[in-house]
Amino acid sequence: MPVTEASGVKAWQRRDRRQQFSIWLGWLIGGLVFVQSWRFISEHTIWEFALDAPAQAWDLMVRMVPPRWSYMERLWVPLWDTINIATIGTLLGIIIAFPIAFLAARNTTPSRVLVRPIALIVIVSSRSINSLIWALLLVTVVGPGVLAGILAIALRSIGFIGKLLYEAIEEIDAVQVDAIVATGASRPQQLAYGILPQIMPAFAGISVYRWDINIRESTVLGLVGAGGIGLQLNASVSKLAWPEVTVIFAVIFVTVIISEWVSARVRHAII
Repeated sequence: MPVTEASGVKAWQRRDRRQQFSIWLGWLIGGLVFVQSWRFISEHTIWEFALDAPAQAWDLMVRMVPPRWSYMERLWVPLWDTINIATIGTLLGIIIAFPIAFLAARNTTPSRVLVRPIALIVIVSSRSINSLIWALLLVTVVGPGVLAGILAIALRSIGFIGKLLYEAIEEIDAVQVDAIVATGASRPQQLAYGILPQIMPAFAGISVYRWDINIRESTVLGLVGAGGIGLQLNASVSKLAWPEVTVIFAVIFVTVIISEWVSARVRHAII
């Protein structure tokens, strides 16, 4: 195999028998996994449908044109609900994630044996479940509507914000904190003057970035009854009103573009 010498010139080095056998064994295992996976997919695929998919897709696109723009007047309220779900859910997630991040960081947790593992479990649990699944569970608990969507976004945001924030806390410059400690500052003063100034830019950027993500995710929560424009999308698809679906897709696309622009501008202003 080629190796690079100190002079930058590639030279060839002979592999021993064990290395060569390991490489071929890896290729063999990878090939067997690929063949078995392809066999499993083939057994559970109706190939007649798969071959007919391009024709069906074209037929669907034809039905979606022209868009029914008059339907737009019924989307303003669901769109406003979607933005509120993303915004309020993000704020609620920030409020909960902020203290959890300090409990999870090694250099700020009160106890690495008891408190930190619990905080990490909360963060991992939040990140392990998609917001759509959270919404499905919460619709069963609190009923359909905007509240379920807000709580779903919040529960999902806790893990995202908490993880990135506690990593930012662990990466702060300890020298600045030590200087504050040397003045005889109390623990709250160390937090206020030594840690918070270092993490606030990262915290603001993380929060805005999560809000941008939540705008996208909140558009589909209505598919499980959690409010927002997803409810209109589900209703239009159910009654095969494809020109209405086109309008909803256009509204979602424009909303995501605007949220991306706002998020980028805010992060640029902060950082």
